[in-house]
Amino acid sequence: MPDVSGAVKPLAVVGALAAILLAGCGSGDSTVAKTPQNTSPPAAAPPSAAAPAPSTATDPADPCAVNLAAPAIAKAVSELPRDPRSGQPWSPEPVTGNYSDCADLSAVIVKANTNAENPSRRAVLFHLGQFLPQTVPDTYGFSGIDLAQSNGDTVALQTASGIPGLSGTVKFHWNGKGVEIVGNTAR
Repeated sequence: MPDVSGAVKPLAVVGALAAILLAGCGSGDSTVAKTPQNTSPPAAAPPSAAAPAPSTATDPADPCAVNLAAPAIAKAVSELPRDPRSGQPWSPEPVTGNYSDCADLSAVIVKANTNAENPSRRAVLFHLGQFLPQTVPDTYGFSGIDLAQSNGDTVALQTASGIPGLSGTVKFHWNGKGVEIVGNTAR
């Protein structure tokens, strides 16, 4: 039978070393103070059965929302005759507008593609997203849209401000067959 006292000696040595190591850790030698802090974000908790998992699919865009980046706008603007004042084409990026594929009447305001200080502006009208090239005799000089006076079949275009006697709002209405002027208000 082996000597039991020989097996106890290594255990006594290990215990004594552990006691020395623990005794050497005073209040100034805290391992917490010497351990670098974790700066990575905490791991996400696994989804619980009570909470629905977030959807990774994006909701489809509302086809009737105002969309000033619609391809139909750039196409319509490319079909316009050049600005008579500067001889330049019109910029396909609207200054403002309420273009919608679902509106009986919507509009965008575009400006001449020039570096002039005050480039010409005009309105471009649409019915259900389709360009109306022959809607009214003249859509030049409009600088904005009064959204408070506009709705799905009426667009209130604002004329350029600062021109004496020419400032105001002109309302265009879709009558079921075409566009008609239904109101003109001077400012």
